[in-house]
Amino acid sequence: MSAADLRELGVEELEAKLGEAKEELFNLRFQLATNQLDNTARLKAVKKEIARIQTVLRQQEIAAWRATAAGKDS
Repeated sequence: MSAADLRELGVEELEAKLGEAKEELFNLRFQLATNQLDNTARLKAVKKEIARIQTVLRQQEIAAWRATAAGKDS
């Protein structure tokens, strides 16, 4: 999922996707440790997905903080 698609989602949906991605990463690492992982490139892709989701969450957090701070200045 691209960052533009993620920006359209709400915080709850993003946190759910983050949980799913972290669970998938755990399962992939477990498969890697037991030599059952076929597609090792998926590890990198899932890590990037987690980073992308965390970045969008942080951007939304900063935007909400700025909106609150701007409201207090008025």
